[in-house]
Amino acid sequence: MKIGELAEKTGVAPRLLRYYEEVGILHPNRSSNGYRTYGEPAIDRVLQIRELLEAGLTTDMIREVLPCLGAAKEHGQPTVCPAPRDLEGLRRQLSSIERRIDVLQRNRHAIKTYLSACVDAPTAVPVAAEGVSSPVAE
Repeated sequence: MKIGELAEKTGVAPRLLRYYEEVGILHPNRSSNGYRTYGEPAIDRVLQIRELLEAGLTTDMIREVLPCLGAAKEHGQPTVCPAPRDLEGLRRQLSSIERRIDVLQRNRHAIKTYLSACVDAPTAVPVAAEGVSSPVAE
């Protein structure tokens, strides 16, 4: 597929896909006319890159860990990978991700509890805003 199709399938602008190539985290093939072409695995790779960026990793970190992540995904188990240059930075990012997961899990539980209470509760009576009289007979 060409860059426009990959952009459409991933929601990532072609300009950003070219940047990913420039920094060495996306590797297109080149056709005889010089156009970039991508196989179907590029869709997953671009989505994974987006997720890693959203998790706070830099493109340098992604360039180091992405080959190892791809190999682990293909083989179903971790592979031996070279030590990253910024091991402490990766540890900080992992810690940050774990904190966010904890917060998301607590929020999920709170929302589920709230929704469960709403469904299980008898029809709720609307609460009037302060200073506004309620339509309920006094």
